[in-house]
Amino acid sequence: MTSLNFDDQDGVLRSITDAPPTHYTLKIESLSMLTKNSLEKYESGKFEAGGYKWKLVFHPNGNKGKNVKDHISLYLVMAEANTSQNHWGVHAVFRLFLLDQNTGNYLVFQEEKERRFHAMKLDWGFDQFLSIKAFTEASNGFVVDDTCVLGAEVFVSKERSMGKGECLSMVKDAVMYKHVWKIDGFSKITTDCQDSKTFSSGEQKWKIQLYPKGKGIGMGSHLSLMLALADPTSLPPGTKIYTEFTLRILDQMHQRHQHGKASFWFSASNPERGWHKFITLGFLSQTGMGFLLKDSCIVEAEVTVHGMSNTL
Repeated sequence: MTSLNFDDQDGVLRSITDAPPTHYTLKIESLSMLTKNSLEKYESGKFEAGGYKWKLVFHPNGNKGKNVKDHISLYLVMAEANTSQNHWGVHAVFRLFLLDQNTGNYLVFQEEKERRFHAMKLDWGFDQFLSIKAFTEASNGFVVDDTCVLGAEVFVSKERSMGKGECLSMVKDAVMYKHVWKIDGFSKITTDCQDSKTFSSGEQKWKIQLYPKGKGIGMGSHLSLMLALADPTSLPPGTKIYTEFTLRILDQMHQRHQHGKASFWFSASNPERGWHKFITLGFLSQTGMGFLLKDSCIVEAEVTVHGMSNTL
């Protein structure tokens, strides 16, 4: 191995050792065929270290996804991680190896501090592990007979739960959906609650719930009107949907409609929102008001989903 001029990379320790890597060795034969066959990267098989599964990822012409040029890239990646648990993390110190086949010594790269592998960051390593010029220089011994040998050591220092988290995604240019529901034979309703047909807004299913004799504090004195998720049990735990909505009972004679407007975070534990005292039963049925015309009532819902929060 001749004298190498390394690119300045803060926090990177380099050393030379004759001891082979403890946990995994990757030998690549016919190295040039990777490029010839347009393989931008090679992922090794899985290996175990510290009770976890890992793999090496090698980019013979640099990581194009990070716009790396004129260098090889090498990374350690955690395999079989539970990406649904973003609050979890494994801290590890790792060393990546490249064999000088002329001398039997290994060039070793190591970061000064331990790294945390977790669901949103499963890989750590070196974008500019070594320049392609130095890698392919015959006197360095890294590539001999179109073959190179890489390796890895991984030492898990601790596993830590980072607590809970969530991700909020707001909707740009949210679209309002309007649903019209006509209820015939209003006076003949015998059930406590009437549900409209389901409708969609913001990729969610909704329904209107009407309580002709009231609900809760409106029982016996008011009509109660609610907007509800049609299938709240289908939501993942912790999911919340920020929704702006208007519920309206139409005055079919004078256009003096009765309405309520609100915003609410809907969820599996809070699947409905509205008004227990939407309109008094006396005002609803008053002759000449137009809310009940020929024993029919028309209810409208305008629903706009503005955002969603999911647990990490």
